[in-house]
Amino acid sequence: MNTSPNKSLASYVPIGCALVLGLSPLALAGAPVVSGDAVIRAPAGDSEIVIKTTARTAGAIESLQWGGKEFLDNADHGRELQTAWNGNAGVEPITDETFNPTEAGSLDDGGGATSSSRLLEIQAGGNKLETFSQPAFWLNPSETSGGKPARNQTILSNDRLRKRVVIGYKHLPHAIDCQLTVSLAAGDHNTRCVIEALTGYMPPEFDHFQVFDPKTVALAPVDDGPGEQALPLVFATADGSHAMGVFSPGPEAPRDSHGPTYGRWNLKKAFRVVKWNCVFRLQNLDGLAGDYKCHVFVAAGSLEEVRTTLAALQKR
Repeated sequence: MNTSPNKSLASYVPIGCALVLGLSPLALAGAPVVSGDAVIRAPAGDSEIVIKTTARTAGAIESLQWGGKEFLDNADHGRELQTAWNGNAGVEPITDETFNPTEAGSLDDGGGATSSSRLLEIQAGGNKLETFSQPAFWLNPSETSGGKPARNQTILSNDRLRKRVVIGYKHLPHAIDCQLTVSLAAGDHNTRCVIEALTGYMPPEFDHFQVFDPKTVALAPVDDGPGEQALPLVFATADGSHAMGVFSPGPEAPRDSHGPTYGRWNLKKAFRVVKWNCVFRLQNLDGLAGDYKCHVFVAAGSLEEVRTTLAALQKR
């Protein structure tokens, strides 16, 4: 899954006047396509944050712009700003990407115009977005990752993802409030699962990695990794004009979980991309099934605007 640096890179990583699309229960069997093309926006500082989803990635966030700059890389279906998870399917040890539902689609979708994931509902208007989808597994049943065979028998998982995104939080225009509900099917037989609540693949110019210390509300440089730690991450351009940060409130972690932790990868030399993620590790020997709710904030703006936003979110 996206917790591996090789994710997707080996092959190429009140709503008001709203758009509302969905499928009736009878339509699900026929799998008609719900268009995932939507745009939400809201003012933030001297610019506005604009978020776009597309049918190409089954409603995953393919573009986030602020201050005249694109913050996301969307070269294939493993990148974007999206959610994924990797389970053990009841078999130890858990292995990267081998039972890995991915919001935007599968490895074989590549840079193509369609997704193996199924978007079931989308509602978008103003500064709010909601989607409900059935993610595809990253690997098809005949593929391997790191020499380990896929554990899934189908390309489409039986799991579901419900996502609610709001640009702006209380008095914080640079905050993006993301509420993700991962629904694991009992038939998956997972006893361990790593949920990548959100991952962001960003252009290589966002290569100044920093951690945010909630005690001092200060930023400090951190190495390129790959690595994972407990402090929220911020990725910025060299001049600090543009930055993105991620933070999840610890008390709102999903049940049966440890976390959050935050991972980072600098892959710009090989793949012209950098990556962060926010991760929860689930374990229940009696089985993992049902809804697992994750709450993640993304901050976008200048480096100082991101820092002050993260500081305020700590005190909310």
